[in-house]
Amino acid sequence: MVRNMKKSKVVLVRCDSYDEELVYSRLRAGIACLGGLSSFIQPDEKVLMKLNLVRDAEVERAVTVNPAIVVQLARIFAEDGFSHVKAGDSPGIGKGMAIMNRLGITDGLRKYGAEPAAFDEAVPVDNPGGIHAKHFMMARDVLEADALVSVCKMKTHALEHLTGAVKNQYGCIEGANKAAGHTKYPSAESMARMLVDLNLYVKPRLYIMDGIMAMEGNGPTSGDPTPMHTILMSADPVALDSVFAALVHVNPEIIPTETAGEMMGLGTYRPENIEVVVVDPELPPVSMTTQEAAERYGNPDFNVIRGRGEVHGWMGLVTRLRIFSPKPRIDASKCVKCGVCVRSCPVEGKAIHFSNGRQNPPVYNYRKCIRCFCCQEMCPHKAIYTK
Repeated sequence: MVRNMKKSKVVLVRCDSYDEELVYSRLRAGIACLGGLSSFIQPDEKVLMKLNLVRDAEVERAVTVNPAIVVQLARIFAEDGFSHVKAGDSPGIGKGMAIMNRLGITDGLRKYGAEPAAFDEAVPVDNPGGIHAKHFMMARDVLEADALVSVCKMKTHALEHLTGAVKNQYGCIEGANKAAGHTKYPSAESMARMLVDLNLYVKPRLYIMDGIMAMEGNGPTSGDPTPMHTILMSADPVALDSVFAALVHVNPEIIPTETAGEMMGLGTYRPENIEVVVVDPELPPVSMTTQEAAERYGNPDFNVIRGRGEVHGWMGLVTRLRIFSPKPRIDASKCVKCGVCVRSCPVEGKAIHFSNGRQNPPVYNYRKCIRCFCCQEMCPHKAIYTK
């Protein structure tokens, strides 16, 4: 439990569009409020921007971090004298390099002397200091970097309510090894504790969240884009995600990565321990509480599950037995029977399968289903939802 600590600073930058010059100036102003890049990284270090490229999708759908954020960050690194900068991710499906090429990120990086990182080679590493996770299959690009900058996306998540700064590091695990992680850490709470151990292992120096256009509803890939007009920055990922939660009027105590993050020493989610510094062209830089920031910049109608937390008593028992727990469901009117959900299922023997060739949508075996929602996350047609 974190008590009597120095407040964690989260910078909230108001930004209304992905116009490149606007994004550049807003990123510049936000980073300056944190003391500049040199407060976190030295110019001779090898820098890796860990992006959120969960799977290929049109940029307008807000599935991935917007290319303008990535490219303008590369520009700032170049202008500040950083000459060893890469960017990449290991998506849940597909290849990060292909996604960056299609989105124009690769060309944008190279314009400013940065390079894409493939994230395609797994290296086993031990984590003896981990509380919950003692071993990772890490992408070599992560291990070869001196300093990580986590560039995440503001989105909802079926398992963890919200996905942001803490969750973004799961892409440091290479390829198919992420699916295996879901079987090893099947619950929201166990996955959250593993994610905190992972963050403590890779130690990103700075976290930047693209919330100019966020995703609400059936996230993290099948939800709906919604404007939030913000970029969040912090050295404390738990505090950053707590401000995200405040902006969408969610109690951070129901988010497993928040409670585990504070309990395990990654950061703080408590509003009294967080200072929000607002960078808004309509205001001078000003400090606010998370509540004040939520009242001025938040969206109380943001579509997200707000009330499900730890359940006690007899209802807690039936929830743990999965009698009433959320399940993935298929909307037959949207399913094109592509089979991505089947391939994405990490359970041995598969918890979802085609029962009659591909004449009908796949069906679930809920006795096998571990409620990891990989199928929902990877469905490219918004055909899977939770209920």
